[in-house]
Amino acid sequence: MLKIRRIPLLFVVLVVLLVIAFYLTTLTRNDGFIDPLADQGRIVQGKTVYTANCAACHGANLEGQANWRERLDNGRLPAPPHDKTGHTWHHPDWLLVDMVKHGLVPGRTAPPGYESDMPAYGGLLTDEEIVAVIAYIKSTWPPRVLEAQKEVTLRNSK
Repeated sequence: MLKIRRIPLLFVVLVVLLVIAFYLTTLTRNDGFIDPLADQGRIVQGKTVYTANCAACHGANLEGQANWRERLDNGRLPAPPHDKTGHTWHHPDWLLVDMVKHGLVPGRTAPPGYESDMPAYGGLLTDEEIVAVIAYIKSTWPPRVLEAQKEVTLRNSK
């Protein structure tokens, strides 16, 4: 009798573990489009995380640093805007997640030899927080820009 009860319990535990593993894989690989309209709570969380961790460089209103296309004396570029005037929307979601998580890595998310002041936030923010920040940023874009970024994401999914 004891063996019979263990089998369903083990099956349930296995299914739960598989669902959790699948969810975590989709967060870290992030092949899909992060839809900012899907979850208002995610946008609120993203704005809070953005304000605390990103706004100092990228601006409280996503405006980026002044003259963000002109190199500084150290050869690096200022932080770009994340509003519709920047180039964030030119990148697929999986790449945006990677840039936030690992920083700009030459040969991976930046050209070889590229130096950046963008730190890696993977040790500070959870995958869920990183996705929330991206959802918040995207929630500020006009529909045309959001649709263009969605096309880039779907065309360039890993």
